Amino acid sequence: MNAPLPAHLAAAQARAQAGARLALRGLALNAILAGLKFAGGIFGHTYALIADGAESLLDVFASLLVCIGLRVAARPPDEDHPFGHGRAEPLAAVGGAGLVFLTAGFVAWHALQEILHPHGKPHWATLILLPFIVIAKVWLSRRFKRQAEEHVARSTALGVEALHHWTDAITSAAAFVGIAIAVFGGPRTTGADSWAALFACVVVIFNGLGMITRASGEIMDEAAPAAVTASVRAIAAAVPGVSEIDKCRVRKSGTSHLVDIHVRVDGRLSVRAGHDIAHAVKDALLSSALEVTDVSVHIEPTR
Repeated sequence: MNAPLPAHLAAAQARAQAGARLALRGLALNAILAGLKFAGGIFGHTYALIADGAESLLDVFASLLVCIGLRVAARPPDEDHPFGHGRAEPLAAVGGAGLVFLTAGFVAWHALQEILHPHGKPHWATLILLPFIVIAKVWLSRRFKRQAEEHVARSTALGVEALHHWTDAITSAAAFVGIAIAVFGGPRTTGADSWAALFACVVVIFNGLGMITRASGEIMDEAAPAAVTASVRAIAAAVPGVSEIDKCRVRKSGTSHLVDIHVRVDGRLSVRAGHDIAHAVKDALLSSALEVTDVSVHIEPTR
C-alpha cells in the first residue's frame, strides 16, 4: 500500500484534479455547442456560424489537452520528476493556444473564399440560437477564471481556458452581428456574416498570443508575483533563529510554488542548530497558505 501523501502535496493534487473535472465539463459543453453551431450554419446558410462551430470543435480538443495536462500535473513527485509534474499544465495550455491559431487560419481562409464568391442570405432563425451560445460561453469563461484565481498559485491552464471561452463568446457575438446585417440589411449585405467571421479571426489570434505569453512565462521559470515573494520572505523571517533573509526566488509550477531561499543565522551556532532552523523555515512555508510544494533552504552565517 502506498504511503499517504504529505498534506501540501495532497492539496496540490486536489487542486489539479478539481481543475481537470472543470475542464471535462467545458469539453462536454463545447461538443454540444459545436453540434448546434454546425446544424444552425448548414441549415441556416451562414458561414459565420459554421466557422464558429469549427472553433468550438477545436475547443473540444483544447479542453481535452487541458484536462490531460491537469491530470498529469496532479501526479506527486517521483524519482524521475523530483519537483513534481506541474509543467504539464502550461504545456497543455501552449497546445491549446496552438489549436486557437489553427482555428483562426482555417476560418479566415474559408471566410475569404465566401467573400470572393458570395453566397445566399442566411436564415433569420440562426439569430435565435446565438444569444444562448454567447451567454453559455460568458458564464463558462467566468467559471474557469474564478477557479483559476481561487488559489494563490493561479492555474495557467484554467486561465487560458477562461480566455479561450471568452474568445468563443466574442466570435459568436460577431457572428450574430454579421448575420443580423446580412438578414436585414438588403442585397448588398448578404456577405456580412463572412466579414464577421474574418473579424472574429483577428480577435482569436490576438487572444491566442495572450495565451502563449501566459503559458510560456511559466515554462521559462518566470518569477512569481512580487506579493507572493514578499509573503515567503515574511514567513521565513518570522521563524525563530532567522536573523534576516538573503536571497529568495519563487517560481510557479502548475498549481504550486517552488521556493529557493537563503536565510542568515548566527554564525556561532552549531551545524545541527542551523540545520534545525532550515527545517523550521521549510516546514513553515510548506504549511502556509501560499501553496508551496518544494522548498530549498540555504543557511548563511551572519557577519
